[in-house]
Amino acid sequence: MEAQALPAALALVAGGGAGLSPEKRAALGVSLPLLQRDYRFERVWFWGCIQGVRGAYYIAEGLGPDRAAPRSRLYSLNCLEWSLLTPATEEMLAQAEQVTGRFQGDPSFVYDLADINAQAAKKLFEGGKEPVIKEEIRLVATIEQIDRAVGIVPRGAFVKTPLGSVHENRHFEGLSLVEAKKLSSYFHFTEPVNLKNKTLLEKANLDPSTDFLDSLEHDIPQGSWSVQLERGGAVVVLRSLLWLGLTFYHVPMTKQYGYVYFGTGEKNLDLPFML
Repeated sequence: MEAQALPAALALVAGGGAGLSPEKRAALGVSLPLLQRDYRFERVWFWGCIQGVRGAYYIAEGLGPDRAAPRSRLYSLNCLEWSLLTPATEEMLAQAEQVTGRFQGDPSFVYDLADINAQAAKKLFEGGKEPVIKEEIRLVATIEQIDRAVGIVPRGAFVKTPLGSVHENRHFEGLSLVEAKKLSSYFHFTEPVNLKNKTLLEKANLDPSTDFLDSLEHDIPQGSWSVQLERGGAVVVLRSLLWLGLTFYHVPMTKQYGYVYFGTGEKNLDLPFML
């Protein structure tokens, strides 16, 4: 969610019990504008918080002019001092999938893969690499996984230019209340997968400038999103049941929308058996 609108945005998603203490909100109000200035980001989003056993990671994302370009991610342990994370790679994602359990809250903590997955550790050892993974790497991979799986935006909030870059739609005035209650009105804000598999006939009814992302209506497993109306129907809230703690909000007929994550960084692998 937008750093500038953080206090109001946090109030809109507080129905699920997520939030920050007044001290943390005050610290973010001071540090995020400085973060944007020092790194020369065009926009800064407060991504959320991953709670560990001994501490919490507060995450921010920096964006450039092209909103589809890879985002810079930073973490803080106190909401004041920020450290830049290395970009996630497919190798990092594969390694992080081997690790289960809670985060420790210590970036320098090392997981020994030999104790977790002997086969994966053996492959790394044969490739000349140490069969260990630092928690900082796991943090990078988990943020990337969550963004790919459940980072969403309303339809029409962004437009794609003929040159391929993605920008905020200045003419976007929000979804109507009827549209805001439909999963098809929300898109995954990441590289599309299902869109590439659509037939030419299915693509004929799509607007290439706005329908360039995958919608939520075909997410697997079905039922992985909870859509609710809050504040007397004034706010539409979507909560992910796959990554518990991810909350998206949108105020219909306005430009107010965003998502935030407050959780343990663990995927709900039991979801298919719960539906």
